[in-house]
Amino acid sequence: MKSAFLPDRGVIKVAGEDARNFLNGLITTDLDRLKPGLGRFGALLTPQGKIIVDFLITEAPAGHGGGFLIDCPKPLADGLATKLKFYKLRAKVTVDNLDLGVLAAWDGQPAAQPDLAFADPRNAELGTRILIPEDLKQKLSDLIGADLVDAADYEAHRIAHGVPRGGLDFMYGDAFPHETNMDRLAGVDFDKGCYVGQEVVSRMQHRGTARTRSVKVLLEDAAPEAGASIMAGDKSVGTMGSSAKGKGIALVRIDRVADALDAGRPLSAGGLALKLAEPDVVRIPAKQPIA
Repeated sequence: MKSAFLPDRGVIKVAGEDARNFLNGLITTDLDRLKPGLGRFGALLTPQGKIIVDFLITEAPAGHGGGFLIDCPKPLADGLATKLKFYKLRAKVTVDNLDLGVLAAWDGQPAAQPDLAFADPRNAELGTRILIPEDLKQKLSDLIGADLVDAADYEAHRIAHGVPRGGLDFMYGDAFPHETNMDRLAGVDFDKGCYVGQEVVSRMQHRGTARTRSVKVLLEDAAPEAGASIMAGDKSVGTMGSSAKGKGIALVRIDRVADALDAGRPLSAGGLALKLAEPDVVRIPAKQPIA
């Protein structure tokens, strides 16, 4: 089993008697389905339905003061806390940016279940998340029976399983949840009540209008730079995202890529060849989840 402390992740706590209802009215995931020891994937959206920040969230047990802990990109943590405070109005909630980070553990089952640990809800292969101070990373790794490795090893694991990362595989403020596969990664609860941006997201779901998707790609040579245009002949069909060890994630127009595949036109980015890891994914209807 491997573990890695992720220096790019921060933790925000939202607590108080109104915390659950407060967050449920804002984010894409249903907190009525959450309890200590479980995690959910979700996002805060603009009113136009685009992702401000995506995150994992768990409920803190009573021994840790209760409330909800949000595992989010560290550079966006202060901004997210400020945004939540803006929304709280008279709700009885507190919002704090904690001095905690995230230890990810994968390739096996932890030998012990630490406090503030939960299975990554996006993909079982991503393993377990543990919210801890950085100075405990070795102690916790020993406790769960994991070899502590570099965060780059976790990044390669994430990329290999096609889970997009904001800021690399899509831009915050410019992508809809469907485009980053949040609907396929259990990041949107379509049966919950209203939240910010819900109308747009529901319309995309019911009409099947998501034309752009994050997809896994295989690289035949060196990796193109993140942000490089993906070309099919002389037509741009998408943008390259993160990559590692011959695999990558790209944001593509699925209709244009499907046309290129049907016509036998190869794909490239920055002059380097690439191909889809799962070619049929560009033909899966938007409302049909990937198993």
